[in-house]
Amino acid sequence: MDPTIWIGLSTLIVLEIVLGIDNIVFIAILAEKLPPEKRDHARIIGLSLALVMRIILLMFTGWLVTLTAPLFSALGISFNARQLIMLIGGLFLLFKATMELNERLEGGNHESTKQKKASRFWTVVAQIVVLDAVFSLDSVITAVGMVEHVPVMIVAVCIAMVIMMIASKPLANFVNCHPTIVILCLSFLLMIGFSLIAEGFGFSIPKGYLYAAIGFSILIEFFNQMASFNRRRFLSKKPLRQRTAEAILSLVKGDVEDEDLDTNSKDLIADAGKQTAVFNDQELSMIERVLGLAQRSVSSIMTSRLDIKMININDDKETILNDLLENQHTRLIVTDNVSIGEPIGIIPVNDLLKEVLNNQHDISFTKLIKQPLIFPETISLLVALEQFKTAKTHFAFVVDEFGSMQGIVSVTDVTETIAGEFPTEGEDIDARHDIQSGGENCWIANGYTPLEELVRFVPIKIDDKREYHTLAGLLMEHSQHIPQAGEVIEFDHYLFEILEVESHRIVKVKITHTDASEYQI
Repeated sequence: MDPTIWIGLSTLIVLEIVLGIDNIVFIAILAEKLPPEKRDHARIIGLSLALVMRIILLMFTGWLVTLTAPLFSALGISFNARQLIMLIGGLFLLFKATMELNERLEGGNHESTKQKKASRFWTVVAQIVVLDAVFSLDSVITAVGMVEHVPVMIVAVCIAMVIMMIASKPLANFVNCHPTIVILCLSFLLMIGFSLIAEGFGFSIPKGYLYAAIGFSILIEFFNQMASFNRRRFLSKKPLRQRTAEAILSLVKGDVEDEDLDTNSKDLIADAGKQTAVFNDQELSMIERVLGLAQRSVSSIMTSRLDIKMININDDKETILNDLLENQHTRLIVTDNVSIGEPIGIIPVNDLLKEVLNNQHDISFTKLIKQPLIFPETISLLVALEQFKTAKTHFAFVVDEFGSMQGIVSVTDVTETIAGEFPTEGEDIDARHDIQSGGENCWIANGYTPLEELVRFVPIKIDDKREYHTLAGLLMEHSQHIPQAGEVIEFDHYLFEILEVESHRIVKVKITHTDASEYQI
């Protein structure tokens, strides 16, 4: 119950833990070479052997004294057994730390290297045992110098070792998950190995100097990790899918100047520099469009109901045939007098042509009507594409929450979203792809141009939670009214001048960057 014994015990536990940190670091780095299921086993065996060695050495404290007795002299230096152990341990630590540093600094694939047959379980354990012997000797000598009672020394060593066993796994996981910390720890091991060699030659380096250098390095690494954490938190403000898409696009473009790229992505494309991109412009355009498919809904690519010409099957035969002659599509959207302008289905032109050829006098339009797919306007393009693949029709009506048809969409529309427009002879430019360059920092776009298509030319910021999909919707949302011809709206450093409006519908818009607006008049 002597208070001095408790003070000595507490102090010795703290010192044992501090002296054992380098041992834990070395074990963590060695255990990483093993398969994941064997790493915990190797750490526990290594620390258990260290505990057994220290208890055995404490029981033979009298023998420890003999380790300081001179054995021989060389080069004017008297060597004893303790110095030889320190010298061998230091050389081994320098060798292992140098090899590990070389393996990582060479830039090879460490994930494949660590699974080599050379890193067998008992080989790793044997290396741990060698270093345990050196660190145990240093730890025991410290304990003997601080406390007089052997039972107190054993209790302190056992408590410190149990704490180290508990902390070894999270510490090892943290070290191995951060490459910069692994390099830092290997540098510490080099420093410790050098100090052991110095002690082996009789030059004592105060531990305070070593721990001060290590502490300063840890402080700098702490600031580095804090900066990385803040950077990741800043990047996390963007959706994960958007960040992934931007990283992939930067990789294939060979763009190393992008500040939003993480360090690993920059390393992967570092050799690209200013060289030609991995993919050509057309491939890059298609990749960019594909990566955005899941974020786009069918309403962003559908043909609006206002642009659909429907055929009334209750009209006379001549009227229907005249409408057929004017039709440039492979499907007719049909309605009747009862539906009041709502489509009741579609008629494939091929089927109608066969019916006309076979029954020229009595054509039954009703039996030719087929039902397309029905898509909610919020469904994503990927889901729509999957439904097209499983259905026997490649045509769909897009309806709102009230069941009213808002437009139509086909597999061709999805394909054009990826590869660009496929115009046919005599067909006008599709409003969804109608954007032309009007000079430097100037574009002429159709109001029906989807925002996902627009931002590929005009880098404006758009809200991910918006309820509109087109340039016209953006301008109406920003101005809170229907713009008129000649009106100019400023948004995100761009001027949007309304050139043409038809029946409250924005047809043409001139887009100019504010810095270049004075040159575009």
